[in-house]
Amino acid sequence: MSPEIPHLPRAVVRCLIGSGLLIAGGCAALGLEHPASAPYPLPTLDRPTPTPRTSAPAGGSSLSDEQAQAALLTQTDLGDPWIATRGAATWHDGLLKARTTAGECQRLLDALYSDELLGGPARVAVGLDDAGTDAQLRYQIGARRPADVDAALAWLRTLPARCARFTATTELGLVEDVQVVDAPLPEVGDARQGLRVTLAGTTSDGQEFLLTLDVAAVRVGEDAFALTNGGLGGVPNGATQAAVQVGALRLADIRKQGRAQV
Repeated sequence: MSPEIPHLPRAVVRCLIGSGLLIAGGCAALGLEHPASAPYPLPTLDRPTPTPRTSAPAGGSSLSDEQAQAALLTQTDLGDPWIATRGAATWHDGLLKARTTAGECQRLLDALYSDELLGGPARVAVGLDDAGTDAQLRYQIGARRPADVDAALAWLRTLPARCARFTATTELGLVEDVQVVDAPLPEVGDARQGLRVTLAGTTSDGQEFLLTLDVAAVRVGEDAFALTNGGLGGVPNGATQAAVQVGALRLADIRKQGRAQV
């Protein structure tokens, strides 16, 4: 049985979403010597205008390209302080592009860096930024068959045991203490998996840093979506939970519209 997710008032959730803490003073000095020791209420759903079905991709999806685009999250779905992305997060290349000798854990780092949690490039994707904390949420709808998505979800489920803790080194020589734990998600869709990944270390001038990433992947019928919500310091889980619920509801709604138009 999945752990129960506490119910929080909407105002409290918004407060938590905007309260990230920066442990390091930016990502300026990236020369590290030693690693550090180691369901919410359903949000209001803005239903997109039904779009005509055009070409649908191979692989089982019944969605047209326009419908897949309409199923993406928007900044309105999460509210303040989220805005349209201003580009790649400052920590993306500096901290996520890293190497490890710990087998499957390299595959995880590569998937996080390339935004390919479902095992292949996204069909459509969107980025949202928290303007107050520099956290970034990346949301994508996959282009893979349900069986392939289920295989990717099965792999993600193994990581809290196989990659519970390992060391990675960035291209700039930062040594990172990486930890991976299971993270509960709202019980939406047909299959799902959540993770929380942290990468910690100390810069050459003695500043500690902590990059936290919430990871979620959900299959809804023949379609699926994945997201990462990451930032320096603590990343409140409220935005992740809201994004998963809105994403699943919207994708199911768009799919229903598509069947009605057949």
